Amino acid sequence: MKRNDPLFISALILFFLPFFVFPAVYDAYNSFNSAHGMIMSFVKFAILATLGEVIGLRIKTGKYNSPGFGILPRAIVWGFLGLTIKLAFVIFSSGTISFLSYMGFEKAGAVMQEGFSVSKLFVAFCISVFMNTIYAPVMMTLHKITDTHILKTGGTLGGLFTPIDFRGIITNLNWDVQWNFVFKKTIPFFWYPAHTITFLLPVDYQVLFAALLGIALGTILAMASLKGR
Repeated sequence: MKRNDPLFISALILFFLPFFVFPAVYDAYNSFNSAHGMIMSFVKFAILATLGEVIGLRIKTGKYNSPGFGILPRAIVWGFLGLTIKLAFVIFSSGTISFLSYMGFEKAGAVMQEGFSVSKLFVAFCISVFMNTIYAPVMMTLHKITDTHILKTGGTLGGLFTPIDFRGIITNLNWDVQWNFVFKKTIPFFWYPAHTITFLLPVDYQVLFAALLGIALGTILAMASLKGR
């Protein structure tokens, strides 16, 4: 453990502690989250997924920040990715239930409103598989492109809003790591089961849990970067 680790852990505890200690804070969060789901999706991912990347940087370099890393640009990107993730949750949840009903499982929607059961687990798993197979590779690749763009522009806020060289970045991506590790290993072995749990939760908690998984994503991306080296 390095010198900054206790300070970092203490800051995290102080940030999250009010939600557990003061019921009024937690109730206010729940109320705003229910009324403004998209806004909260932006905020949750901007904070928690960026936190995951900071931890990933700590794993790679031993530091929580470095010149050119661009914590604020990364938070903005993750906020907008959080909006697409919330959108994907809505689309794939309702779409998968409609598809299962079309295929003969007419109670697919009803079981998701009930308590835990094998049928509910099956539907949640199907939602997770469809979403992570169709949407996740696109989101992960877009994140990799924006991540590269942030690094190339020095991690500055102004640099974030300069035109992105999509062609150049995509051409030079390490597709061996992106395909063989990020797609082939993390999606089926981590994201399928992780998001199955997500879709078993009440709707108001799904995006929060997904954002918390962003911390795991930061670790995975750090591992992918180390493999790339």
